[in-house]
Amino acid sequence: MSTAAIPGAPLPVRTPGSRARGRHRRPERPEIPAGAPALVLAVPATAGPESRSVVEELLSIVRTEQNGVRTAVGYLPGNGSEAADGEERTVAELLTVAAETGLPMPILVPLVPGPHTFLTELHALAAEYGAPVTDPLGPHPLLAEAVHVRLSEAGLARADRARLFAIATAADGVVLTTVGGEDAAAAAGITGVLLAARLAVPVVAAALDVPGSVAAAVNHLRDTGSQRPALAPLVIGPEADSELLATAAEETGCPSAAPLGAYPSVGQLIASTYLAALPTPSPEELARAEAAAAAEAEGAVEGARGAHAAAEGYAGQ
Repeated sequence: MSTAAIPGAPLPVRTPGSRARGRHRRPERPEIPAGAPALVLAVPATAGPESRSVVEELLSIVRTEQNGVRTAVGYLPGNGSEAADGEERTVAELLTVAAETGLPMPILVPLVPGPHTFLTELHALAAEYGAPVTDPLGPHPLLAEAVHVRLSEAGLARADRARLFAIATAADGVVLTTVGGEDAAAAAGITGVLLAARLAVPVVAAALDVPGSVAAAVNHLRDTGSQRPALAPLVIGPEADSELLATAAEETGCPSAAPLGAYPSVGQLIASTYLAALPTPSPEELARAEAAAAAEAEGAVEGARGAHAAAEGYAGQ
């Protein structure tokens, strides 16, 4: 009962209600099973101030999304890949530590939204240790949402289609830029379709690391009637050279949104990708977990009974 119904109550206080039922309720977050492998975020860059800040924010989101998950970051080898305190390590170093200590091989989640040259090296390294590697984070509707938000932040798109006011600088065509060659551009086209549905403007994909690809995409939009094309990076950050983004905007004369960075939906994708890759427990492991949970519950009940008996004995004195 709320205190709003009590005369003289200074302020209403919300009391927890029962959990919503039906298909519109929020799904419960699955628990991480005991002994589950760690999540290693495989970053396609050496450790540095820019990559470090994005990665740390994303892992903070992952831990918020999924309590109990053990996380680590693996960088590419390089002069800046290991800090003086030894806290920052390469993917190879993390896999070596797991092998030497007998820990389960961590699940490697590559920090890329689609195909990338980094993945070939990562898969070869993981195969040496028998470590699982997940698919890239995209294409995915959450990435389209993140790109939409970055465009709106730059004044290049409405925040949502429900707001029908005009924005003078809004783009009437978008080039979704990515890195990883033609394969990455082809995969980005799927996210582009989702983005086009959100913006109600044409969207084409292009590869920043393929000469002429972005310019050709911009010319295509202009030839088909777009007067204010804009660039929208389907780039998280560490996987692309910032000079590529600046050069593309300068050469095409188009305004550009910011990279996705540590947008919350990117962290959510990392968490869900890791959960989907967790090994399915065997019937024996499930039985042991159920027995442990039952024993814990029984212990809690016995503890409550003991406390109640002690309280009654104290009251009778």
